[in-house]
Amino acid sequence: MANIITGVAASPGVAIAKVFRFNHSPYIPQQETITDAEAEAGRFRQAIEKSKGEIEEIRVKTEERLGAQKAEIFEAHLFLLEDPDLVDSVLDKIADEKLNAEYALHEVTTAVVGMLLELDNEMVRERAADVKDVSGRVMSHLIGKPYASLSGISEETIILAEDLTPSDTAQLDLNYIRGFVTEIGSRTSHSAIMARSLEIPAIVGAGPSAAAVADGALVIMDATEGKVIVDPSEEVLAEYQAKKKQYDERRVQLKRLAEQPSVTADGQHLELAANIGSIEDLDKVLENGADGVGLFRTEFLYMGRNSFPTEEEQFQIYKHVLEKLDGKRVVIRTLDIGGDKELPYLELPKESNPFLGLRALRLCLKREDLFRTQLRALLRASVHGKLNIMFPMIAVLSELREAKRILEEERAKLEQEGVQVSGSIEVGMMIEIPAAAIGADIFAKEVDFFSIGTNDLIQYTMAADRMNESVAYLYQPYHPSILRLVNMVIRAAERAGIWAGMCGEMAGDQTAIPLLLGMGLDEFSMSAGSILPARELVGQLSKPEWAALAEEALAMSTQEEVQQFVKQRRPQ
Repeated sequence: MANIITGVAASPGVAIAKVFRFNHSPYIPQQETITDAEAEAGRFRQAIEKSKGEIEEIRVKTEERLGAQKAEIFEAHLFLLEDPDLVDSVLDKIADEKLNAEYALHEVTTAVVGMLLELDNEMVRERAADVKDVSGRVMSHLIGKPYASLSGISEETIILAEDLTPSDTAQLDLNYIRGFVTEIGSRTSHSAIMARSLEIPAIVGAGPSAAAVADGALVIMDATEGKVIVDPSEEVLAEYQAKKKQYDERRVQLKRLAEQPSVTADGQHLELAANIGSIEDLDKVLENGADGVGLFRTEFLYMGRNSFPTEEEQFQIYKHVLEKLDGKRVVIRTLDIGGDKELPYLELPKESNPFLGLRALRLCLKREDLFRTQLRALLRASVHGKLNIMFPMIAVLSELREAKRILEEERAKLEQEGVQVSGSIEVGMMIEIPAAAIGADIFAKEVDFFSIGTNDLIQYTMAADRMNESVAYLYQPYHPSILRLVNMVIRAAERAGIWAGMCGEMAGDQTAIPLLLGMGLDEFSMSAGSILPARELVGQLSKPEWAALAEEALAMSTQEEVQQFVKQRRPQ
């Protein structure tokens, strides 16, 4: 009888193949007392150098295949191999305690991984996987055993593993590997992010039940629903073979919409834009026919490195994006670090609640040197396309005015230096704090546009950490309270004669799109892969019809009522 395992749908798709069980079996070394500490230290250093060579080779291949941004994780791995907390600690144990290199490495990395896993920050905890990956590679050289690799697979398979490291996913051969399932992980883990870049089905966080699946077992992955079916019956297999064919055919059909405009059934044009984190994301943006970039998350330019990007580095990246979009609108968000996004080299003080602390624009106003460098780069790039600058995490009017003042000061300096700056830059703000949504009519008088960041707006409104599984039920994008806040922002923008967009996950949601259209949202910005399904849906919707239906939804009591209401009226 078939066994069904559920997990988090990290990258959509349907796959059917036999399981290849993959794991880096942790090697537990024996403690030995050595007599020649210098020779043992030399052996450890040699293992470090060999590991660096391997990681550099993977980095180069990943950059060729997926771009520099996705390869930056391996820069971080190389940095770990020079990190004194790791390397010097091992060398100290060898010298002071006369331990063999294997045991010294095991002791140090076990302590580091344990410390990281105890921290109350998901992204920091996920660094534990990087430490395991790097130390496992060094250990393999110390014991003279090849490091486990997925590069040798030569038949169609679905990978099942406790977790996949960045170097594992970088070596996936898509000619044979149809998808992967991991026991641990989240949508923000490295393996999930890499899967979406590769457009390969992936399910993460499937739990210990996935560990019981036998090597070679036939499984079906439905990564659109986060479901794995083990040893399916002939009937179920036939059903999913048909579903896979239908899914693949639909992807081909949707690609035909890439050159089509985003127009409703009653002939009204909308802007369906893409969210990006790096220039490597642009190919997908263009392939899917985005009407522009509605959110460029510039914080990713600062992450995965050891120092701040220079003004010239940033200028070249912003210029490239603007030129590549060839006159289409590009909304670039200023640095949004804090909360779940950390920069170790920034050395911020630890906060008990970083989501409510010194982050995003608050940090930029405190560290004006960083802010001014970014603004200069943006202003210099503005002549190369249609640039919009957007400030995140604004709660009060004084923050917006201060940010605009600094922007104008940097514009004046550049013009005095003889540097050309565009005269048509639009300046806007994100609405992601309830105070900003409620006061949208006040803010609307001082900006050119709003972009609603629903990911944070929902968690702040519902007082529920969106990364906390215990309160996940409160992350309700269709709750009438959320819809009313969104509607309030759109109405304020209309009255002020400015445009309103949305750059949270909700903008690409098939349940939310009809309601947002009815409310009068002007721009929907989403992941590149969501654009074509959204364009198809928009083409079947009448704005006047959904304006009336949205009014009904706003008067409802629960998210469930809203979902059922939309499901009954939306084209299927």
